Amino acid sequence: MFDTHVNLHAEAYEEDLADVLTRAREAGVSRMLAICERLDSFPRVKAIADANPDIWCSVGTHPHHAKDFTTTRSEDLIEQARDPKVVAIGETGLDFHYGYSPEDEQVASFRMHISAARETGLPLIVHTREADDLTASILEEEYAKGAFQILLHCYTGGADLCQRGLALGAYVSVSGILSFKSAKDVRAVIKDVPLERVILETDCPYLTPMPYRGRRNEPAYLPYVADALADLHGLSREEIGATCEANALRLFSKIT
Repeated sequence: MFDTHVNLHAEAYEEDLADVLTRAREAGVSRMLAICERLDSFPRVKAIADANPDIWCSVGTHPHHAKDFTTTRSEDLIEQARDPKVVAIGETGLDFHYGYSPEDEQVASFRMHISAARETGLPLIVHTREADDLTASILEEEYAKGAFQILLHCYTGGADLCQRGLALGAYVSVSGILSFKSAKDVRAVIKDVPLERVILETDCPYLTPMPYRGRRNEPAYLPYVADALADLHGLSREEIGATCEANALRLFSKIT
């Protein structure tokens, strides 16, 4: 299986990263994508990828931190993306739930990341919360200027954004949330996503899937995310794992 969204550089992992990776590999996770959330953490993220042949990384700034990187240019991301270990741009997007960064600065950062994704041909990892309509509108406006690949990551949004994203060729990733009893709305939206557009992620160290909810999440729990998606479609863990890994490798085509 391919865990397409892990925060291995998080402080929660620093003391036992080697053990976390060992457990992931023993659980059948053969590839991992370490996500960059702030440009100043990129060296740490890339160091983890460089040290492990089964880990790749992204480059970008989460919308929470947009206010801290207002001078970043798309050229800065493009330069970092030349590295063979960098296979995606982001995560980026819009998050209006907490308001950690002003909305206009989030929008500017989002568009800047889109420009870098378009230029590099790398997939854009999109985080969105309480901003469905604006996220969809920006994606559509920017796509009209020139195509780029989209991943709606850890998707918990509504059906409208999901379907508008799919119309642009987007992929949708699912996390442990899919296994939560309270996530009926999420399951209803994901059920309508063609399986060839779905990939798996943990988004660890958060969103631990059942039956381990409440513990620190880690890539070793990815098979339980696969179980939740398998239950939704009446398939086996193995069938879901193989399909979603093939999807992820198609999306993250820089990985060889």
